[in-house]
Amino acid sequence: MMNSILKFAAQKACRLPAPIVRLLGGEPIVIDGQRLDPLIQMMVKRFGDPPGKIGSVASTREGFDIQGDWLTHPPHPDVMITPHSCDGPNGPIPCEIHRPNALPNTDAPVLIFYHGGGHVGGSLTSHRDICRQLAYEVNMAVVAVDYRLAPEFKFPVGINDCIAAFDAIARDAVSLGFDPKRIAVGGDSAGGNAAAIVAQQRRDADVSPKYQLLWVPWLDMSKQSRSYDLFELGYYLEKPKMEWFTDHYLEDVSQALDPLASPLLGEVSGVCPAGVLVAGFDPLRDEGCAYAEKLKDAGVPTELHLFEDLVHIFINIGGHVPAARRAFDQAVSMLKANV
Repeated sequence: MMNSILKFAAQKACRLPAPIVRLLGGEPIVIDGQRLDPLIQMMVKRFGDPPGKIGSVASTREGFDIQGDWLTHPPHPDVMITPHSCDGPNGPIPCEIHRPNALPNTDAPVLIFYHGGGHVGGSLTSHRDICRQLAYEVNMAVVAVDYRLAPEFKFPVGINDCIAAFDAIARDAVSLGFDPKRIAVGGDSAGGNAAAIVAQQRRDADVSPKYQLLWVPWLDMSKQSRSYDLFELGYYLEKPKMEWFTDHYLEDVSQALDPLASPLLGEVSGVCPAGVLVAGFDPLRDEGCAYAEKLKDAGVPTELHLFEDLVHIFINIGGHVPAARRAFDQAVSMLKANV
């Protein structure tokens, strides 16, 4: 009941007149030459957790699943969702295939999507509406991957699931109605971490990704960039929570130097073209920009879009927040153009 009330209140708040939004949000926030979107500023102030709150593993997972659809797109009826399973080194990997009704039954483009959640939270539930909307607007299949999470399954179990899911979809592409030459990988945050790693690890495979789309990707667990301190607290994703995620995910700090954990440290020559979508008010801002520059320096066709007025969770709020919707439109356009 409380979730329904808060969801209703958040959606209603998004439709308030601009002067009231500005009044409820307070004085404009400008950091590093970036001005936070007024509606997001109001949502941060009125609906965000208290700064510095971390919580338990269980409450983190519950938060992703319960709040994941508050401000995302309403379920689209013209997309069919079917369960699927991929074989992996640690057992079956549950997946969901989102297939628009208008999509051809053969040679269809497909996005393999890895959800965010710090490798600790997130699920098929938390990102279902996002995957469904992407499938509909791009008119492509989306395979959402429910990889294993820490701390029950520490690095590299989860990332091995992500690689195995790509291999399974690539192997079975024709029988699933997909074009093996039109497979993209993508994801947000920890899912962007996974997608970047899959693109690196499968660049020379018989079937390799055609494109990688990385939303606010987590790319370097070995150090903290300047944006960690600029946006330490108060913008949904916080520095202490990132440290908590890292501690839960890695068995040992030395693993942070492994490109299977930190793709910013990996070899990127020859990987598929990339789109990188970065939020201005995000501890992960600088490493996303750094990865895009590394890709460009290696000759990889790369688009970087820095949305200076957004926060880390913008992929989840595109259904009701206009500034986040513009970023979602950009992602749709990039997928249409590259897959």
